[in-house]
Amino acid sequence: MSVPERKLDAGKFQDPDWTATGERKASVRLIALETLWFNTGTLCNIECENCYIESSPLNDRLAFLTREEVSTVLDEVADLGLPTEEIGFTGGEPFINKDLVAMIGDVLSRGLRALVLTNAMKPLQRPGVQGALLDLSRGLGLGAGDEHLTFRVSLDHHTRELHETERGAGTWEIALRGLKWLAEQGFRVQVAGRTCWGEDEEQGRKGYARLFAAEGLPVDADDHADLVLFPEMDETVDVPEITTDCWDVLGVNPADIMCASSRMVVKRRGAAHPVVLACTLIPYDSAFELGATLAEAGDVVKLNHPHCAKFCVLGGGACSV
Repeated sequence: MSVPERKLDAGKFQDPDWTATGERKASVRLIALETLWFNTGTLCNIECENCYIESSPLNDRLAFLTREEVSTVLDEVADLGLPTEEIGFTGGEPFINKDLVAMIGDVLSRGLRALVLTNAMKPLQRPGVQGALLDLSRGLGLGAGDEHLTFRVSLDHHTRELHETERGAGTWEIALRGLKWLAEQGFRVQVAGRTCWGEDEEQGRKGYARLFAAEGLPVDADDHADLVLFPEMDETVDVPEITTDCWDVLGVNPADIMCASSRMVVKRRGAAHPVVLACTLIPYDSAFELGATLAEAGDVVKLNHPHCAKFCVLGGGACSV
């Protein structure tokens, strides 16, 4: 019989500087902007059981970014001489955004790497989208497995049953079809799974290895970049607040936390322009909004959210590997 998880103490994560027990709360400073994320919009073709960003066919709280808006931010990266090498696209489902393929092309034409997080389902599998991706690949001379362009596909578990527990009936075959299409066309692919199924990491990786071998997928289940296993996120479940003493106690270097090297650009529904957020995990909390430009987004990030603790510090998670 499983033990139900404790609900989060209402006194936690209220003060950005002090924990509920009066200890100094930890923070992270931006060391170098290595990865810049664009949330292309929160609309998605499916609605998962536990989506941290609440994406669905109806959630448009984050509006579609346009190609021009992304290009403006990429211009700022160049103008500021930032050390950014990787551009990530997330959603929602990024392939619902009609400008996505053009935005990928703009990233690659600037000599930057592109990482696209996708469920690889019907928005990707539209003939017009697949044709545009193949034209882009040929036009830029991308070789098989070219590391300049990577698609990370969500398979929440290595079995149909548990994947569909999260994503809904019928999603398994469609996602596998999209993943296999990407691999067959020579695109570099990765897989993202979850660690909430009561199996340890070794068991999980072995299960995925069997799946990849059976499906002929060029993904190394033992490579932590090829197969990324994310800690589950639920901000209602109890988790410790992170104090300044935790770095030494846990043996964690704040420089390894995601907000030390990345930021995310979003456009809120009805807003006149995009804004920059501390990270990909907390899209709606205004306390993690850092400004309208990258130049304004270098402030220290105070770890005042359950995701900061569970996903990043305690879970060791990062959206970019």
